[in-house]
Amino acid sequence: MRFADTSVLLYAISRDPSERAKAEVASRLLSSHDLALSVQVLQEFYAQATHSGRSDRLTHAQAAGLVESFRRFPVQEITVGLALAAADAACRLEISYWDAAILEAARQLECDVVLSEDLADMHTYGDVRVVNPFDGY
Repeated sequence: MRFADTSVLLYAISRDPSERAKAEVASRLLSSHDLALSVQVLQEFYAQATHSGRSDRLTHAQAAGLVESFRRFPVQEITVGLALAAADAACRLEISYWDAAILEAARQLECDVVLSEDLADMHTYGDVRVVNPFDGY
């Protein structure tokens, strides 16, 4: 099982010509059946997709509809246990709380790979390895 970070969802909706290759990669990833997400990823997606500064901004209805469609994947809820594990991981690994929360959500869903361009590519954090699916684009 692979865990998709917010960038995968955002590239999938991008209409920016300079992100066309990344959008194609993201769309292929979202058509697979071995992805998982977290509530944090869905929150970040909605906030970024509807942000007024985004040139290809989605309406509330469009973004909410996509969040609903992403529920086809396993989604890790935000719990006190996850928050505490993320805080501990952030301190131990010297990364941001939000990045640690992604790693902990992936771990709780038993994902061994996190697809992200924000964390260090090919770096392993405990039993979770980060892969940048957009490397080279």
